Amino acid sequence: MAKAFASQGDMSEKTTSFTEVGRGLWAFTAEGDPNSGVIIGDDSVMVIEAQATPRLGNKVIEEIRKVTDKPITHLALTHYHAVRVLGASAFGAPQIIMSDTARAMVVERGQEDWDSEFQRFPRLFEGHESIPGLTWPTTTFSDRMSVYLGKRRVDILHPGRAHTAGDAVIWVPDEQVMFTGDIVEYHSACYCGDGHFGDWGDTLDQIAWFNPQSIAPGRGDALVGPDKVHEAIENTRDFVESTYRPVERVAARGGSLKEAWDACRAECDPKFADYAIYEHCLPFNVARAYDEARGIDTPRIWTAARDMEMWEQLQG
Repeated sequence: MAKAFASQGDMSEKTTSFTEVGRGLWAFTAEGDPNSGVIIGDDSVMVIEAQATPRLGNKVIEEIRKVTDKPITHLALTHYHAVRVLGASAFGAPQIIMSDTARAMVVERGQEDWDSEFQRFPRLFEGHESIPGLTWPTTTFSDRMSVYLGKRRVDILHPGRAHTAGDAVIWVPDEQVMFTGDIVEYHSACYCGDGHFGDWGDTLDQIAWFNPQSIAPGRGDALVGPDKVHEAIENTRDFVESTYRPVERVAARGGSLKEAWDACRAECDPKFADYAIYEHCLPFNVARAYDEARGIDTPRIWTAARDMEMWEQLQG
């Protein structure tokens, strides 16, 4: 019998932080667990990322209520993954925003993703019985849209494919702060199981073009100041390239998924083995890289059964 996923044994509670990354802009972080963001406008609040369950979403709300009593009117979701969206009901936001592509991915694979993620990482679904169902947006956009929280403008953009095909970032121009979702991470492994390796670097370049003064990444500490922003962008680029290159070489010579796994570990372990969720992400990252290197452009849908099938191959 194959050993369990690393994430199935990760049951230790993480310490959360609530860090101001700009005037009225906050990052809720949790030692490598999924982050959320908060934008306080003149008369209302936008939250970025809903957490995996309403119970976990309420932890974000508790922090918000320490700094403002303004109503939460908007919830922006950077992509469709269960750990980011299924807590949406806690916020009671009248407007829930996703990209068109992210919504299409909920239609195509939302339930499968939920079942798969719940099997992989049970700790992140604390209070899962309170989830009312899949999260659907009230508003979608193709390339970009703007929301006004009073006079404060918030731009929501699709900079390109990276962590998923439908990634969005949220840009607050008056403070030059960006909430990147899982396109950028900091000392946390990138999850690439639904990613697009060949596009990710260009998408990072699009983010860097804005010259953010601070970034709230998808996982890891808030990044305050241009030096930290640059470090995180380049570190993310190195992680993605270091994952894909060795797998691409194995696929090019007709090697097996297990050989790709071994080659990826040889390159990535020395640099990234101490990163949060590294062991959890690696098998899914290798499997997706192996598919992309063989010409499969659209990531195959992960299901609970496919997860286990892949994991058994890697144990052989």
